[in-house]
Amino acid sequence: GLIFYDTKVTVMNRVLNATVQRTADHAAPEITLDPLEIVGGEIRPSESSYFCQAARQLSCVPSSQLCVKLASGGDPTYAFNIRFTGEEVHGTSGSFRHFLWQVCKELQSSSLSLLLLCPSSAVNKNKGKYILTPSPITYAEEQLFHFFGQLLGIAIRADVPLPLDLLPSFWKTLVGEPLDPDVDLQEADILTYNYVRKFENINDETELEALCAEIASQHLVMESPDCPNKPCCKFTYLTMTGEEVELCPRGRHIPVGWENKDVYAAAIRSLRMRELQSPECMTAVRAGLGSIIPLQLLTTLTPLEMELRTCGLPYINLEFLKAHTMYQVGLMETDQHIEFFWSALEMFTQEELCKFIKFACNQERIPFTCPCKDGGPDTAHVPPYPMKIAPPDGTAGR
Repeated sequence: GLIFYDTKVTVMNRVLNATVQRTADHAAPEITLDPLEIVGGEIRPSESSYFCQAARQLSCVPSSQLCVKLASGGDPTYAFNIRFTGEEVHGTSGSFRHFLWQVCKELQSSSLSLLLLCPSSAVNKNKGKYILTPSPITYAEEQLFHFFGQLLGIAIRADVPLPLDLLPSFWKTLVGEPLDPDVDLQEADILTYNYVRKFENINDETELEALCAEIASQHLVMESPDCPNKPCCKFTYLTMTGEEVELCPRGRHIPVGWENKDVYAAAIRSLRMRELQSPECMTAVRAGLGSIIPLQLLTTLTPLEMELRTCGLPYINLEFLKAHTMYQVGLMETDQHIEFFWSALEMFTQEELCKFIKFACNQERIPFTCPCKDGGPDTAHVPPYPMKIAPPDGTAGR
């Protein structure tokens, strides 16, 4: 926390350029994607997604071939090239960025089950934020989590911010920071957090009975074996994926009483923290990330800084864009139609600005740091900067 973010990024970029493994005499790996496979893909959505098509083809490419220098200049080098079946695309940049955008859409949809909408979303807290799906994983799923980690590293080397909305707990676990059992549980699942707090704050047995009766009215709760008419909770709870699990051996047969209510609350909290950390999934993600960038770099970054470096800012800073815009021959910033252009953009909502950026350069988010000092044409730019505005082609008209 004592080092400025820009300083960390400068060091990180130096390390990334010093750990390049694909040299100029090696051709970039190329994958072929079929856009028609993802159309109306409700029948077998996951294996025909761009994510799975790419994971299959890149699984036989050594990860060293994906470790390229940081993207810069007009024709940057990317980890791999993409060819879309039946489409003619000039250059490699547009199709690569479109691929990353499409993959993020797939990851945050129901077609892939790697990410799960956080339970707090249901009550409008952290709406649209995702976590890793917490469940035992098969070998095939482990490979997909590994590829997801590789994509995070590939995006960092390409300097293309990924439009992913992940909870802070994901970034904390990724950089190896411990989770806060209060703050992170509240962020991810506020209903469970409130439920646990109710049990922790009970003062006497009458309150416990009242709470069990309240829960009984909302769910089908078992009656106490000692007093048949008195409702009680058992040592079970629902996982984030909706399965009922026992919180301890024979939990279905153990009623919650005054003596063990704190143990019950702690067990639920512990279940949720394990789900948030998702150790199996996170190990695979970190292994994938580590095959593209040195994991030692993560020790200098806070979770928020790691998110900024990977996903950028979810909004467009027009002043920054203006400072990194070039006007081609015959145009000036003071021309009336250029002023109209910027005025129009200033009237856009953030959602509309993201659509404009997607239209202009095939990615929704733009990096908010650029090594060029003045936005001049001769300095090193992070693609897609600079934005170029040119005179119209053909004859001059109104």
